[in-house]
Formats: sequence, structure tokens, C-alpha cells
Amino acid sequence: MLLRSLFSMLFCAIAVPAYADFAQVRNEAQFKAIVSGKILTRPLIKLQVSPDGKISGTGLRWAVEGNWNWQNGYFCRDLYWGGSDLGYNCQEVRVRNGKIRFTSDRGKGDFADFRLRSD
Repeated sequence: MLLRSLFSMLFCAIAVPAYADFAQVRNEAQFKAIVSGKILTRPLIKLQVSPDGKISGTGLRWAVEGNWNWQNGYFCRDLYWGGSDLGYNCQEVRVRNGKIRFTSDRGKGDFADFRLRSD
């Protein structure tokens, strides 16, 4: 449980309803173009979300791995962190000025912002 709580920052943070600055990513092709060749970073987290449906990287020095697909306008992922199953969740995706925001529970939950860095 502690592991899950610590790593909740991977795809969640403080919930704030203001999305005006971020444009919603509406389809898989747009999402793939955004993440292709990029590393998603935030403090102590570095991830690659590849166009072929894989997620890999590190979070707090532990391995992160998983799979994703696009369903009905949402990024849906199965994620493992340090061997712990973080479960399946579909998330709204938004972008702005070199940042990407994932909001859990189809846009109704917490969010996490990542910087988009070139490989």
C-alpha cells in the first residue's frame, strides 16, 4: 500500500479543474506524434511512452513498465512499478508548451504533468 501511495504521483497529483491552458488530445495519431521520440519527466520520474504501446522507465529509482492503448478518446494503461501492479486506468490527455498532462479516471480524477524532452 505504501508503494502504491508513493507512486501515485506517476499519473496523479493535486486535482484542479482549470484546463484552459491545456489542449485536449483527441485521438491516437495525435498522441503518438506527441510522445514519439520523447521522454516524459517530472521529479524522480523518467518515462518513455512509445508509439507501439509500451511504457518503460524509472520512478524513484525503481523500474516502471507497462502497456497502453487508445480507447474512445482516452489513454488507457496497465502499469507496474518496482514489480507492484498499479492497475488499469483510462486517462484524459492534454498538452501545452512542452508539457503533457494525464488526468486519471477519464478526466475526473487527479492529474500529473510531465515535461516532454527529446531522447
